[in-house]
Amino acid sequence: MLTGCQGPGALFEPLDSPPRWPAPPAAPRIGYVGTIENEKDLKPGRSFGEGLGETIFGKKPSRSMLTPHGLCVDGRDRLFVADSNAQVVHVFDLQKRRYEQWRPEEDTDGAEGTGGFSQPVAVAWDPAGRLLVSDPVAGAIFAFDDRGRSLGPMGSQFLLRPCGLVVDPVTRRIFVADTGTHQVVVLAVDGGLLQRIGSRGSEPGRFNFPTNVALDAAGRLYVSDSLNFRVQVFGRDLALVGQVGSQGDRPGYFSRPKGVALDSADHLYVVDANFEAVQVFDADGRLLLSFGEEGRGPGQFWLPNGIHVDDRDRIWVADSYNRRVQVFEYIPEPEP
Repeated sequence: MLTGCQGPGALFEPLDSPPRWPAPPAAPRIGYVGTIENEKDLKPGRSFGEGLGETIFGKKPSRSMLTPHGLCVDGRDRLFVADSNAQVVHVFDLQKRRYEQWRPEEDTDGAEGTGGFSQPVAVAWDPAGRLLVSDPVAGAIFAFDDRGRSLGPMGSQFLLRPCGLVVDPVTRRIFVADTGTHQVVVLAVDGGLLQRIGSRGSEPGRFNFPTNVALDAAGRLYVSDSLNFRVQVFGRDLALVGQVGSQGDRPGYFSRPKGVALDSADHLYVVDANFEAVQVFDADGRLLLSFGEEGRGPGQFWLPNGIHVDDRDRIWVADSYNRRVQVFEYIPEPEP
């Protein structure tokens, strides 16, 4: 079970028969944990004054997600969700049961590229204590400190339509999937340009609208090369290692690969928005299983997009058109 997610006073109410994958009699490897749709799902305690205020003035409407797109957590059980249509980042503090919305500070002098969000689509936590948010319409990455204070945009002179991003915790390099240039752009910690990977094309090492990126424990880079219908893999030196998947409608193939993530065993998770499912591959690119199907119930999706696996192997999926985040867990194989 997941600490802070199930049990007495837990965030998620346990289901009598939560979905698990694969189906019995096989041993389960992925389990459904719960769903977050709005701030009320945090179930915060109310003070006497808050309760009295609700009695007099009525309950405040809960703040919900419109189009959750990209998501991540930090090391303190805070969930960050980029909401492209609401133009905010939702911040769910799972331990303190608090909710916030983060936005860039509006610049009153009208300087280009320094206003609020246009369409935030992805988030990444910098272990040094920053949240990075990509905005392809603004053409920049916005940074926030640990308390949500805006640190301003960065990288706008090098980026066209930045989407997925990830921070290497060792080198602090920032990898950005830029759909506008059909490249992965590598930035320094201050937003300076370090390197560009690839160009438009279908050959190995080239991209056609890359949308998301992830790193494994060894520092290998995984790129969701969406309109080439594959995930390309690069070594820590950024030399091409190989690819996972190709176009098709059978298990192990892709129709519209989006979010990518790795768990503690270096299993690769790939969200396919058209399949309404997540496919899981081993370190050699072999399909292990898939979970999810079209629908609105637990473990069902409607145009899922982002995915993040935290250091406790909780799997967070942005179920975009169902306006929610679904949470799953990786169940390790029992030791003999």
